Amino acid sequence: MSAIQPSAAAAAPLNTRIAFLVELARRLHQYGAPAPRLEMAIAASAQRLGLSADVWSSPTAIIISFADQMQSEEEATPIARVMRLLPGDVHLARLCAADAIADRTVAGELALREGFHLLRELGRPDTRRAQAWLIASYGLSAASVVGLLLHSSWADLLVAGVIGLIIGVITVLAITRPRLSAASEAICAMVATLLATAVSAFVVPLAVKSVVVASLIVLLPGMALTTAVREISSQHLVAGVARMGGAVATLLKLTFGTVAASQLCAALGIEAGGYPLSPLPGWTEYPLLLSSALAFAMLFRAAPRDWPVVMGAVILGYFATRWGGAMSGAIAGAPFGVFLGGLLLGGLANLYARYMHRPGAVIREPGIILLVPGSVGFRSVSYLFERDTLLGVDTGILLITLLISLVAGLLFGDLLISPRRSL
Repeated sequence: MSAIQPSAAAAAPLNTRIAFLVELARRLHQYGAPAPRLEMAIAASAQRLGLSADVWSSPTAIIISFADQMQSEEEATPIARVMRLLPGDVHLARLCAADAIADRTVAGELALREGFHLLRELGRPDTRRAQAWLIASYGLSAASVVGLLLHSSWADLLVAGVIGLIIGVITVLAITRPRLSAASEAICAMVATLLATAVSAFVVPLAVKSVVVASLIVLLPGMALTTAVREISSQHLVAGVARMGGAVATLLKLTFGTVAASQLCAALGIEAGGYPLSPLPGWTEYPLLLSSALAFAMLFRAAPRDWPVVMGAVILGYFATRWGGAMSGAIAGAPFGVFLGGLLLGGLANLYARYMHRPGAVIREPGIILLVPGSVGFRSVSYLFERDTLLGVDTGILLITLLISLVAGLLFGDLLISPRRSL
């Protein structure tokens, strides 16, 4: 949404303009817009509607103060709106729809009341079909990641996929059940660990830790950690620290569930199989990369028309990271590869937003999903729970290094190609 001169919609009643902007802020927050981009989007839209807006956004609240630009500073009486919200989740299809509605409304193509009602309609609950696709994405992403990033066996891939489907069902059920939602991460971690250990003990030997990490890959807060560091870097300190706290809480719940399930298995005498199976052959990398790209297009709930773009971004981010790591050597490979991937994806997202007039998040968010170090944070906290302090601290330092590298790449991407749109 570009910041230009006030449009014809600026002549609408003050309360109508404010109601539209408040609803727009609510939807952008709900569909995963980070604090800096949400604040810029609302401020730019308010300017086009003849208002000045001071916006403060955090993961759980939005406060906006409006003032009519047609009145002098002495006559203008600021009007404040406060919204208490649950943390948002990336929903690319609805984020793009909200962006399009906002553009058409502030340009005068839609009446403000019509735009308001269209935004309201975006908040409808997911259909059963959409929930089924989301559950399928959990299973497909778990199966793809265990083979693509962890290089495990066919048995690991199959079991991780099945456990991923079960976790997807638990997550979907938790959406409408607040008490289950609060403990869903710990429950999912317990279920994943118990099932992986039991299958390894009684059916076929597995790389249990790899299967558990892959099964929980969607729940790991790597994206939240990355967004938190981006917000702190852009001086949105309250939002960044709050999001960081939420991500750490999620890590603690996942780790607790895994450790509790491991101790329960030990108390019951259930021990995982001891001999490893042969890893997947090398030719499976490309089919697994394609399936993971499809899984993330489904997971981020992109519109079908955007699936090729989303899948291309995932594949590009994966290869950029690999090439960057190979060029820089074994020691500095991972951080530099992550930096290069963030740089490339950040620049391409801005280009896409500039020329396609759609949110750059369509490329940026799914593109960095294989770069975010959520599994590293999970392993770091797991080592600390197991009282392996040295290894836990060492893994934690790697987590910080990867986070800084990724955020630096995204920031340099914005410098290389300046964003012309807020989202």
